[in-house]
This record gives sequence, C-alpha cells and structure tokens, in this order.
Amino acid sequence: MAKQNIAVKRYGRRAVVTLFDIMGTLIVSLVVFSILFTYFFRIVGVDGASMQPTLQDGDMLVLSVIDDDYRRGDIIVVERTFDEPLIKRVIAVGGETIRIDEDGNVFINDKLLSEDYIQGETVLRDFPGKITVPRGSLFVMGDNRTVSKDSRSDEVGFIPIDSVVGKATYCLWPMQSIGKV
Repeated sequence: MAKQNIAVKRYGRRAVVTLFDIMGTLIVSLVVFSILFTYFFRIVGVDGASMQPTLQDGDMLVLSVIDDDYRRGDIIVVERTFDEPLIKRVIAVGGETIRIDEDGNVFINDKLLSEDYIQGETVLRDFPGKITVPRGSLFVMGDNRTVSKDSRSDEVGFIPIDSVVGKATYCLWPMQSIGKV
C-alpha cells in the first residue's frame, strides 16, 4: 500500500508540473502574440465593395504597421477621425503629378499607369484633372472605381502619411483567398 501512495504522489506531482508547464507556455505565447499584434501587425476586415475585384467584403487582412515606406500599388488602411477607416491602393506618392484624362486613363508624371486590377471606369468626380501630390501625402483610389470614395473627391483628398495605419500584406480569410495581397 505504501508503494501505491508513493506512485500516486509521483503521478500527482508530474500532473501538477505538466499543468504548470502548459500554463507557462500559454502565458508566454499570449504575451508574444499580444506584442506582435500590438506593435508589428494588425488584423482588419474589409467592409464594402470599393476594393473589388482585389479584395472582397468580409476579407480579413494582416497589416504591417512598422513599414512606413509606401509605394505605388501598395494597399493601405487609413485612419479617419470621424469616419470608418479606408482600405485603398496607393496611386501616387508625394512629389508625383497625377493626371486623369476624360477617358479615365491615369497618368503619373505623364506616364500611363498600368492598372490591370481595376473594376469600373475611372471618373474625375471633384478631381481637377491634374495635380501634384504634396510631400508627406499619398493619393489613393479603390480598385472598384465606380463606387470608391477616394482621393478623387474633396471628402477624402490627399492622405497624410501619418494617418496610415498600415500596409496590407496577407489575406487570412476566406480560405480561398489566403495568401499575399
């Protein structure tokens, strides 16, 4: 009987040690995950049709929040004070001149921009036709040009770089869309 008590005590100690090991691993994992998704990455959802066909309503994206070198073609999320955040594509950066002609063709520094990702026609809206993007700002448009609220309108205008939350790097959901953005 004494041997059974010793075996039960040993088993009990092993179970407690194993439980503490599991709890420690979970706590460390949670802390690391929290740090990563607070300071390096964020997860955001796409709401609306303005980035179709590239992104769909309900897609879940991972944003890199440490990369602030935005280039033409990047998909970014912009924080706005009184409105919902915007998910848009960078079309021009500070110092570049953008022109949209009456046929909807987009030119950057007088070179036609190849845009095989767009849906719908690019209309001018409030856009004067030709303008230079101020330093420290971005000119953005949605891929679905018919419905997108973007830099072509006075409501959105140029995007100050410091209002960019991050750059979309990866799609997490839905399953058929998982991969690099």
